[in-house]
Amino acid sequence: MEFKDYYGTLGVPKMASAVELKRAYRKLARESHPDMHPGDVQAEARFKDINEAYEVLGDPAKRKKYDQLGANWRDYEQAGRNGGPVPGTGTHRTVTADELRDLFGAEDPFSDFFHAFFGGGGGARTGGRRARRAERGTDVEHPLELTLEEAFQGTTRHLRLSDHGADRTVQVRIPAGVRDGSRVRVAGEGGRGRAGGSAGDLFLVVRLLPHPTMERRGQDLYTKVSVPVTTAVLGGDVDVATLSGGSLRLKVPPMSQAGQVFRLRTHGMPTPGKPTERGDLYATLELRIPAALSDEARAHYEALRALEGRPS
Repeated sequence: MEFKDYYGTLGVPKMASAVELKRAYRKLARESHPDMHPGDVQAEARFKDINEAYEVLGDPAKRKKYDQLGANWRDYEQAGRNGGPVPGTGTHRTVTADELRDLFGAEDPFSDFFHAFFGGGGGARTGGRRARRAERGTDVEHPLELTLEEAFQGTTRHLRLSDHGADRTVQVRIPAGVRDGSRVRVAGEGGRGRAGGSAGDLFLVVRLLPHPTMERRGQDLYTKVSVPVTTAVLGGDVDVATLSGGSLRLKVPPMSQAGQVFRLRTHGMPTPGKPTERGDLYATLELRIPAALSDEARAHYEALRALEGRPS
């Protein structure tokens, strides 16, 4: 049986305060949690060691006993191996490794050293077994890329997730109107609970992909609409594409200028949870210059230029 240096496991000195111990435990447990390293046996073993170390050092009574144990731990081990009284406990240490596995199961998170000197995981024994405290599973974050159209309409995704090396598929509904950076909660689809504890939650962190013609600002959308010079001068109708796949008819007044912005109310992004509340769509006018001119069109443009050169 190997002596466990719990202070070394947590990376703290023996004089560390309770606050320092807790801070070190939280940091190390977060870094090596099995949910962050699915299928990584070494990370799981590391997590168990960290949990065991804090189980002892985080409990004032256990910590005092551990500090008193010091270099005498071999005496405790020898007494336990021979079936004699374990010093300072008044009990007999006659449990073999096979019996330990029978008592605690294959997933027992505590070492033989811990069980020999601290009598289990801090819980009571029930029916010959140590009653493990129910522990809720950890919350898990998962990135999710969406197109602007999917964010506009809402969508359903089937995600393949790995949980301790086992793959599973989760169907999730993404509500309409989610923003970039939004966290969509999927209850009960996070890390597995322990000892009958409930599962944690899955949080999908949304990342909106760039759109070729639309830009989102809050709940409003911005786009550009190209119109012929004649329409800008004389006025007319032009179609503005929307994220729903259709288009809106925009009436361009005569003498409209390049860069002029038109507001199309309630045609922006919906508000999550309030589908009837929508932002606006803003269309910025761009002039479309012809790439080539027929002889007739050129004659008309030259005539216009001649008119512009005349005094008013």
